[in-house]
Amino acid sequence: MTSNSAALHRDAVVFDGLIVSNWSREVFEDMLKGGITAANCTCSLWEDFKGTMANIVKWNGWFREFSDLILQVRSVDDIARAKAENKIGIVLGWQNTSAIEDQLGYLEIFRDLGVKVMQITYNTQNLSGSGCRETRDGGLSDYGRDVLWEMNRLGILCDLSHVGPKTGEDVIRASKRPVAYTHVCPAALKANPRNKTDEQLRLIAEHGGFVGVTLYPWFLKRGNDSTLEDFVEAVEYVLALLGEDRVGYGTDFTQGYGNEFLDYIGSDKGYGRRVVPVADAIFPADMRTLGQTPNMTEAMLKRGWSEKRIRSVMGENWVRFLKESWETGV
Repeated sequence: MTSNSAALHRDAVVFDGLIVSNWSREVFEDMLKGGITAANCTCSLWEDFKGTMANIVKWNGWFREFSDLILQVRSVDDIARAKAENKIGIVLGWQNTSAIEDQLGYLEIFRDLGVKVMQITYNTQNLSGSGCRETRDGGLSDYGRDVLWEMNRLGILCDLSHVGPKTGEDVIRASKRPVAYTHVCPAALKANPRNKTDEQLRLIAEHGGFVGVTLYPWFLKRGNDSTLEDFVEAVEYVLALLGEDRVGYGTDFTQGYGNEFLDYIGSDKGYGRRVVPVADAIFPADMRTLGQTPNMTEAMLKRGWSEKRIRSVMGENWVRFLKESWETGV
């Protein structure tokens, strides 16, 4: 890295919109090395209520054991505190609402435990709606509408990254708070059920929402041959479409996991039919670990980005949006 890019990255607020890594002290140390201020960290994917509670018990232990490295984020003020204390702010998030089963009241319990981001469904069908890998997208169910409105009441951000197009549109139009795609890429650059069309991207922005562009190679235009330049190009595409204020990033890093985990997340409910083809995910050579996050800033500078744009995309836009989403009354 150049001295200019290193100084800029070190000074900036850096927010990763989605990490689903195999959590350990080593991963947290690498996040700190990478200058990450805070991140949305997955603590529930296919799990039910009991499994998700067990995951949160683990996180509570990590918050105590690794208090020199991490702190829990319950508000944007905690992100500022993480930056000031040179720690990583952890936003507990879900990639599914399977953990509430059929009980709306569980949402408040989990919110009180610090879960601040929830995806309405992950890839396939659940009680709330359809995922992007479902054969038929039936849209947001009536129960799902109640789930969404309770999330709105509680100040929980609704994520739509893995959600089907009809269900996603229903959520965007029904939500009383702005919602987000935390980790997606534009379908215009790569055809994939997980990527979002220009129309979908515009719709979420028109309703005050947010788009985090992902680094996950399967969704970039050259797949496993993609580079950081391809990622920056995808960000530029979304910026040109939506403007400078509603765009950030979410790496979708699975650091510390192997193909067994990819099999788990790529199978319906974690054990059923394959909904995502089995394949290695090979991240760009200069972005294989979270500790290499400064290379993203370097790539943006090389593309001629201004310091203001880099600071916005790397974290300031996320912080401003989270304040809107979490704290605005409904």
